[in-house]
Amino acid sequence: MAKINKNMTIGDVLKINPTYAEILMDFGMGCIGCPASLAETVEEAAMVHGINVRKLIKALNEVE
Repeated sequence: MAKINKNMTIGDVLKINPTYAEILMDFGMGCIGCPASLAETVEEAAMVHGINVRKLIKALNEVE
């Protein structure tokens, strides 16, 4: 599985594995379906939602 990093867009993350959507929503990113959010980087989206980007990246990369 590809390693997720903070510079990837939400769209790219979801293309790698659509089940990442559940993790993103668990972290409070309920708007991941909106077209604008798909172009945001993981870091930008985390900042907008007040989420610790390191914890989010760690959770995404722990998915097998």
